[in-house]
Amino acid sequence: MAKKKKRRSGFGAALGRFVGFLAASAMCGVLVASLVVPAVAAAGIGVSNSIGFFEGLPKELTVQPPSQSTRVLTSDGQPIATFYAENRVRIPLDQMSPYIKDAIISIEDSRFYEHAGVDPQGILRAVIANVTKGDQQGASTITQQYVTNVVNEARLSQDRPDEVVLSGQKDMGDKLREMRLAIALEKKYSKDQILEGYLNIVFFNSDAYGVEAAARYFFGTTAKDLTLPQAALLAGLVNSPTFYNPAINPENSLARRNQVLDEMLRLRKITQAQHDEAKATPVELKITPERQGCANAAMAPYFCDYISHLILNNPAFGPNEVERERKLYRGGLTIVTTLDSRLQAAAQAQVDSTAGANPDKWGAALVTVQPGTGKILAMAQNTAFLPEPGKFDTQLNFNVDARDPQGNDLNGAGGFQTGSTMKPFTFAEWLNEGKSLTTEIDASRRVYPLGFPWRSSCGKVLGAYSTAQNNPELGAADDLQNSEEGFYRKMPINYGLYNSINTATFASAAQLDFCGIQKMVDAVGLHSGLDGTPINMHQLGNLLGATGVAPLHLANAFATFANDGRYCNPIALLDIKDATGGKLPAQTTECRDAVKPEVARGVNSVLQDVLVRGSGFWIQPKVHDKWPTAAKTGTSNNNGATWIVGYTSGLATASFFGDALEGQKRAGQNVTINGTFYPRLDGYMIAGPQWANYMLKAVPLYPAAPFPGPPQSMIGPSPTPTPAPKR
Repeated sequence: MAKKKKRRSGFGAALGRFVGFLAASAMCGVLVASLVVPAVAAAGIGVSNSIGFFEGLPKELTVQPPSQSTRVLTSDGQPIATFYAENRVRIPLDQMSPYIKDAIISIEDSRFYEHAGVDPQGILRAVIANVTKGDQQGASTITQQYVTNVVNEARLSQDRPDEVVLSGQKDMGDKLREMRLAIALEKKYSKDQILEGYLNIVFFNSDAYGVEAAARYFFGTTAKDLTLPQAALLAGLVNSPTFYNPAINPENSLARRNQVLDEMLRLRKITQAQHDEAKATPVELKITPERQGCANAAMAPYFCDYISHLILNNPAFGPNEVERERKLYRGGLTIVTTLDSRLQAAAQAQVDSTAGANPDKWGAALVTVQPGTGKILAMAQNTAFLPEPGKFDTQLNFNVDARDPQGNDLNGAGGFQTGSTMKPFTFAEWLNEGKSLTTEIDASRRVYPLGFPWRSSCGKVLGAYSTAQNNPELGAADDLQNSEEGFYRKMPINYGLYNSINTATFASAAQLDFCGIQKMVDAVGLHSGLDGTPINMHQLGNLLGATGVAPLHLANAFATFANDGRYCNPIALLDIKDATGGKLPAQTTECRDAVKPEVARGVNSVLQDVLVRGSGFWIQPKVHDKWPTAAKTGTSNNNGATWIVGYTSGLATASFFGDALEGQKRAGQNVTINGTFYPRLDGYMIAGPQWANYMLKAVPLYPAAPFPGPPQSMIGPSPTPTPAPKR
């Protein structure tokens, strides 16, 4: 026993001398430097050098906003998706429960409001505990911890994760730097500002950075509404987020929570009654992981993917893709889109009902554009963004181009053959050249040989009639077919359009300047969905929709007719703000005159007959019975792509059904869809009801006014009534 007593006496004397040395230090900076000198010397660094290193550190610390989550919203404020590298939602201190503030100070830094960034008493307490009890206590104040978090966050946001230094990895230089920066930080910011910054940046869990995200993740609540036991549990987490994680180490977490409550009682932050009640409260978790990225979107994953590409492709958000991705995933943006959650829900329900989980992987898509603004109001397709058992999955967006005009990836399918939905644009040029919408044409002709004198004022011989022989671009159509017999005859041109007669379209084109047809197609924004190039209307197959066009741009082209001939660029981004509330470039409505108003009105007058007595006659429900509605059906040659594009004055919607992934090589013939056998698919069969059922829910939300009629001079003499075809 005597030997043991002697050892204690020796230690007590040494400790007394050490405490006396500490007490002799009058200034915080000298104290801290003196504490670390022995360790520096032991590491082989001279005392004078260590002091020089300490004094040479920066005197100020620039605190950059930490990485924050980006939110994507519909135009009516509903959440679409969240993007983040670290799930964090920054909030002001006054939006945090007072319990979390008191709890974190009590357990992490009880003298937070008394020291100047570095706490000599805390260092002394840690040294004594480490020496006498063998503990591994740290002495970092909240300010020091904040400094470490800020520095590490800066390294992470600059893609330098290998430079991140965790608490257990700090060497003497790291500690010196941390102390010096903490002192400098306290000179620049108030205590409340530092506490707010700390609570917004500190790591609670891999799914929760900052107290707001932690409250949401662990308890499904907000930082403002944290109860005392909830706040104490979160405060206890920061010391060791894994060891004290209540989801995986509940006993450790409970013991740590109660330790925090004990400290809060000792420091008189809570009463004995509050303490006892909180200790008796069981830990009740409501783990609510944030769903990150478009794959986990609350709605419209493909629209989400589209707007993410718009941002990642736009130099306004950074000089390169890395910087733009950092802005999206770390910038805390609030992105308000054009999407209408009501229309989106209706569109998604409809495409899922049309052909959701089908083993043959037929694609269904709907997209709606608002005439007069270009706003994309809905974008849906019948696929899962990620593989799911029993689901048709793809990440390709059926509704958009493969690339944007600059050649940047949009992750789109690249469009589908439009079939007869292209016919109205030839008809629009017919009216544009001053011809009547009731003129009789000869639709009996089925053969247009290479020598046929098509007219092309912009061909190789300007202002002259060109022929396929000296202008190979014009090509030739051999034995032109209609979908049904009985239409190879003379007929009014409007009758040929609303009944979708191929030979009628060619008969009208034979009297037109193909350069005018080209200008008409270009004016309404139609282009190849694969590479964005103009559709070459000198290739005769394109009169009947041989080139793939994305549904978005087909809907927008028809919206031009609905908008009295004014074309508006399609837009998806209404408003974008950064984490400070500063505005970033979004998209604004940009419109231009594209089609003469009287021409647009003439087209509208004929396309209204499509649903009344033409190729869309059998489509149910009868949307046109309720609102003035125009439409055009379309089917590709092999029936693998079927359409209806229909519109009111308030909405223009493209509805697609067909082969979306096989490059339209698969024929829509002798197929069974949802238990129904089809000898051949047609636009009115599946795409038509899909469009009609959706529009029945959508149109009331965007009032439909009657379309203005065409001038009398365009109507011409009344033709002999022709009965609707029997189908």
